Amino acid sequence: MAQLVRIRDELPLPRDLLVRLHDLMVQARALEERLISMYKSGHGYFWIGGPGEEAFSVPLGLLMKKGQGPAYDFLHAHYRQSGTILALGEDPVGALRQMKNTASDPYSGGRNFGGHYSIRRLNVVPVTSTIEVQYLMAPGTALAQKRHGGDAITIVTGGDAGTAEGDFASCLLWTTRPGQELPVLIVVTNNQWGISTPAATVHATRNLSDRGKAFGMRTKTIDGNDPIASYQELAEAMAYVRKERRPFLLEAKVSRLYGHSSASGANLVAEEQDCLRGYEAKLERYGVLDREQMDAVRVRHAEALAQAARAVIEEPQPSPDSIWDHVFAPKDGG
Repeated sequence: MAQLVRIRDELPLPRDLLVRLHDLMVQARALEERLISMYKSGHGYFWIGGPGEEAFSVPLGLLMKKGQGPAYDFLHAHYRQSGTILALGEDPVGALRQMKNTASDPYSGGRNFGGHYSIRRLNVVPVTSTIEVQYLMAPGTALAQKRHGGDAITIVTGGDAGTAEGDFASCLLWTTRPGQELPVLIVVTNNQWGISTPAATVHATRNLSDRGKAFGMRTKTIDGNDPIASYQELAEAMAYVRKERRPFLLEAKVSRLYGHSSASGANLVAEEQDCLRGYEAKLERYGVLDREQMDAVRVRHAEALAQAARAVIEEPQPSPDSIWDHVFAPKDGG
């Protein structure tokens, strides 16, 4: 017991925060597994998500300045961002509805793939399947924030394979123009794969963050499988961007636990490092949570999502006459 007390006194983050990180990571994992289950049982057309990235995506959401408009952080996300969305306070039932393509889907009215979030009240810019165009859009909101004043920043996330796209290079260029630097946290979550192409066969640089050095920006590569390190490193990087109003390129090494998407089977890849297991082992060593408590968290979230999914699959699909809603075209199609 004396050893546990000593360890508690040396916790790297406040105990309440460590517990909150765990709760959200488990919820995000349970959500992704429920979405995969819905897809495999015929209650969805396509799955793509972020199981294995929770240790990075959850801290990102917790550290964001939430709200609508240029006084708050903007998020230009990709489709592996469920942990961030939950950490921002979103109800996971919205993701279930988008997977089932129900009319009640809050992100696209039942018209888009799962994981394609769009939340105006939280400055979450609509996620697109077009690879990495978000990198080129991010300087736009950052420019608006710079003109507005204050300490809000733009955050843009994408995968390692997408950095081969010209949009990524354009983002580096447009955020670092001398005298016109922009407050953007540029994130690359590197899971070492581009669909089925190993990163080692594509990128000559040891760390993708090194690509930012040619543009004179601060860069860093971190262990995105460690939620404690991710929280601390994100807090430091975001504080820099908020204060200096300059970009920061952050690369997080993460895992891809269920492959690229349902197109590759959405099956567990046992060889990948599981950030949740690693974190739970730390929590046990710190004396913050024991195995029974952590198992109870998993059961609670899994049961809640299973119950929500049963209700969602009974909800109606969008009606044909709603096809023109939320698009730049008249409802009569003329």
